[in-house]
Amino acid sequence: MGTHTLYGTPLSLYTGKARSYLIKNGLPYREVTPTTNRYANEVLPQAKLRMMPTLETADGVVIRDGAAIVEHFESQAGHPASPATPKQRILSRLLDVIGMEGLLRPAMHYRWNFPEENEAFLLHHFSALVPPTLDKEATAAKGMGRMRAAAVAFGVTPENFEGIEARYLALMDRLDRHFAQAPYLLGGRPSLGDFSLIAPLYGHLGRDPKPLALMQSRAVHLFRWVERMNRPEPDVGEFVEEGVVLAGDAFAANDEIAETLIEVLRQLAVDFVPETLAAAEFINGWLAAQDELSPGTPLERGYGLAEFEVEGAKIHALAQPYRFYLLSQAQAEFDALSPGEHSQVEELLEKCQLLPVLSARLTRAIGREENREVWL
Repeated sequence: MGTHTLYGTPLSLYTGKARSYLIKNGLPYREVTPTTNRYANEVLPQAKLRMMPTLETADGVVIRDGAAIVEHFESQAGHPASPATPKQRILSRLLDVIGMEGLLRPAMHYRWNFPEENEAFLLHHFSALVPPTLDKEATAAKGMGRMRAAAVAFGVTPENFEGIEARYLALMDRLDRHFAQAPYLLGGRPSLGDFSLIAPLYGHLGRDPKPLALMQSRAVHLFRWVERMNRPEPDVGEFVEEGVVLAGDAFAANDEIAETLIEVLRQLAVDFVPETLAAAEFINGWLAAQDELSPGTPLERGYGLAEFEVEGAKIHALAQPYRFYLLSQAQAEFDALSPGEHSQVEELLEKCQLLPVLSARLTRAIGREENREVWL
């Protein structure tokens, strides 16, 4: 087996998903920043967009986007990160969406609104992404300014800081209780949900100085999961008794969903559900107003600010169609279940307060062509 090249950086949220998947599945890779001549001249023309992560496989195939990278290897290996049983399978798919899209507010808040703790760390990493022909520090500072502005588009505004922090602390506490009982979300092996949640919980919240210190002091079991997801060995010593790994190396038996995970999902639902419903309504309104939208038209990052309410506070956040590209995969798997399995999953999602997202669908399908997400 040859060595794959992952174009990314530890600083990048989305790179965290692809990197963890490569590590935990024993796929040899090297990680380089997207500043090389090879990236500019040979990889970028195939990737279409200058975004991280981008992978160049050992045999020269270029794949842009963390979800696409994971799916490439999952399809080759028989989808080992997707449970076979209905409740675990649908939860894994929903967590795949939530991990990539549902924690952007705390990730951006804890990165950009604590400059005393984070500024030097961030400047170092952003400078490493600047080609040597440019003024590294000045160019990095401009890039950091653009990302601060992007945080506002995700709803990270001063009037929301208190709520963002309160919800993240509550989520940390619930994740900590869950990972005190199991090494991964669904038992003894990582699922698609684990590989997506690691993206924000490592790239931003498990590395930047302010949120890292918070996680280490408040949620040691969660921090151990972050470490575990980035190590090739099992790293499950706290789950071993007399040489036996209590959780085994498989998903929990009998389609079991731990009560601690249900509590995690209830907390995630607090803002993921209203934002998803509002974004679907907003994008569907935009689609209805388009006289001509040719099949194959690439998606924009967002189509304007959707308004929704979370715990009494109004939030305005970019309505992003990529969320629904991922969500449609969970919805398609749900639609393919038998009637009896439908009932089981609906009962579980009602308990988790996530059931409404199954009906949050766009009026136009999204697909993927030549490394771009496009309207079909």
